[in-house]
Amino acid sequence: MSHITKKIADDDVEQDYGSNPTEVRETDKYQEEYVRGFVDKWDELIDWDARARSEGDFFIKTLKERGAKRVLDVATGTGFHSVRLIEAGFEVVSADGAPEMLAKAFENGRRRGHILRTVQADWRWLNRDLNGKFDAVVCLGNSFTHLFNERDRRKALAEFYAALRHDGCLILDQRNYDMILDEGFSTKHAYYYCGDNVRAEPEHVDEGLARFRYTFPDESVYHLNMFPLRRAYVERLMFEVGFQRVQTFADFQETYRQENPDFYVHIAEKKYVGEEEENR
Repeated sequence: MSHITKKIADDDVEQDYGSNPTEVRETDKYQEEYVRGFVDKWDELIDWDARARSEGDFFIKTLKERGAKRVLDVATGTGFHSVRLIEAGFEVVSADGAPEMLAKAFENGRRRGHILRTVQADWRWLNRDLNGKFDAVVCLGNSFTHLFNERDRRKALAEFYAALRHDGCLILDQRNYDMILDEGFSTKHAYYYCGDNVRAEPEHVDEGLARFRYTFPDESVYHLNMFPLRRAYVERLMFEVGFQRVQTFADFQETYRQENPDFYVHIAEKKYVGEEEENR
């Protein structure tokens, strides 16, 4: 395959995957993928208003039901969930490993009258850069799929666990890669990526890589290389790093048994679950 070049509007830096993009399967690559041009267009992809309507108050309600007050948003992106949580009354610390994303998030927060408390941090050494414990950690936007090997995934989950108070919870989402791997890609385009005339679809999928192509109305094209996590695998890892109970929701519904959801949302509880409570 020849070296891929793309039209990058209003930005001199291009994404670079070398001569064989489907062989790029490295955790640290994501920092280079979020070039300024892509970050500037990210909000077109999300469409904050449409995304807010699609997910409703699911995350806010989930956190309030658990009495959470201090929340760590470890995949801040351009700030959508950090801002929503601040406006819902939570104390929020916004972390991300991509500096371009954090800069955009800060800008978006300020535009809405908020000063985000931002921290650039690698999940694998998260607690090195943080102070104090949190009632909840949220890792949203399919971000956990940037980790390409199991050691990194286990280390990140352990860091999330350590950042929580004794009764805290982790909320982590992912695409339904089981469906993509087993049946091929389809989407109702109802959740997360709600922007008009923006396409997000896999260009290559195998058990070790989901390479997504993002096409915008101005014909600019960007890519993300992600690991296609299976639902049961993520749940198992959560239990193995110490979480006591894991509930999985499908497109913000109460059970993962909904037919062919676009996304799964896992809620992992750190709080010790006694035998009586477990049997309820």
